[in-house]
Amino acid sequence: MVLSNYTKEFRYNLKLASPVMLGMLGHTFVSFVDNVMVGQLGSAELAAVSLGNSFIFIAMSLGIGFSTAITPLVAEADTEQNFVKGKSAFKHGFFLCTVLGILLFLLVLLSKPLMYVMDQPEEVVKLAIPYLDLVAFSLLPLIVFQAFKQFSDGMSLTKYPMYATLVANILNVAINYVLIFGKLGFPQMGIVGAAVGTLVSRFVMLFFLWWLLAKRKRSKAYVTNIKFFKLSKQPIKKLTNLGLPSAMQMFFEVAIFTAAIWLSGLLGKNAQAANQIALNLSSMTFMVAMGLSVAAMVRVGNQKGLKDYKNLKRIAESIFLVGFIFAVLFALLFVVFHKVLPDLYVDLDDPVNAMDTAEVVKIAATLLLASAVFQISDSLQVIALGALRGLQDVKIPTIITFVSYWVIGFPISYFLGKEEVYGSLGIWIGLLAGLSAAAVLLFIRFRYLTKKLIEKSALST
Repeated sequence: MVLSNYTKEFRYNLKLASPVMLGMLGHTFVSFVDNVMVGQLGSAELAAVSLGNSFIFIAMSLGIGFSTAITPLVAEADTEQNFVKGKSAFKHGFFLCTVLGILLFLLVLLSKPLMYVMDQPEEVVKLAIPYLDLVAFSLLPLIVFQAFKQFSDGMSLTKYPMYATLVANILNVAINYVLIFGKLGFPQMGIVGAAVGTLVSRFVMLFFLWWLLAKRKRSKAYVTNIKFFKLSKQPIKKLTNLGLPSAMQMFFEVAIFTAAIWLSGLLGKNAQAANQIALNLSSMTFMVAMGLSVAAMVRVGNQKGLKDYKNLKRIAESIFLVGFIFAVLFALLFVVFHKVLPDLYVDLDDPVNAMDTAEVVKIAATLLLASAVFQISDSLQVIALGALRGLQDVKIPTIITFVSYWVIGFPISYFLGKEEVYGSLGIWIGLLAGLSAAAVLLFIRFRYLTKKLIEKSALST
């Protein structure tokens, strides 16, 4: 192996991935700011946002996961310079994401009564319900935005979703500050103010991205004059066959982290608040791997269109290597600062909640050490998934993710996460086991498929 064969791809990989990373980091940075602002109100409020978002994350995973089917189809059509095929993939994906957004909004509203039977702290549930109502409605603009984002990624125009996300994030932070704390003459709305900020910013994000794409010559024809209800059976079938397994892959992963939130709730509001801190910080580093996953999906999709399987494998492996380097750096960051980072989320000068605050910080610091360990597994599994989606291989990876997270990871979280065993740390040991299993199995799957494609290509020439 000559290392330069891989390192020479780093620049283009990062050029493609960095706007996606920045856009996604923008999302999680806003979540970070939300948590820091809400954390000043108390551990019950922070736990309530965590509980409310646990329902939203499950719905988001299905919507965002489904929308990823658009990217490899658009990337393949773009490489083939087939405008009709590319517009069809986007239009039908746009329609399906809109329908899915409406269904998921209604599903979250109908699931609210579950909060009362989940044995969660009563004060946390009471605060979470009004927050959830508004954030649930924001699923509609978010999932429609995803259709435009995945199209834009497939066209290698990754900077436009980043611009839209950054504008929305700035607006979100401003609205949150004003409404959570009641500034500039506005009423003090607490965590409901955070929900209003999320709702407004997601509508702005959607329309701003459409405007950016409609302005650019290369993408204008795709996103204008869309005959929304003039649909064909074949593209819907193709998108559904790719989108449903992709949605389930993301659902299985997000659901185990959601289960970690609920299991933490069984340990009390402080454990749940600490889990939210560790989860929010881990989400930030994960967005870098997600950006690389999109780069893998696009570049593998391009090479698939060219039928150049040797370069496909080499390029994908160069992205794995970049992901590994970032993961090691983040692991070191969490180890070095595991006692400092949780302090950002709480009010250390509040004498009333001093004991709760100290417990939250102590638990969160321990969980960050567990998160440091699974940085490499988390990065490898999501990049491997992106590469497999670029190959349009989704069914076997769906089985792999289910087995990894729910046959291996969740039982470990459940048994080790009991108060009399390891508590919060036990829950995260289960997450580590699930992510590690997924990383190994998905990487093996990618190596197997590319080897098969290279051999088949060699025999046909």
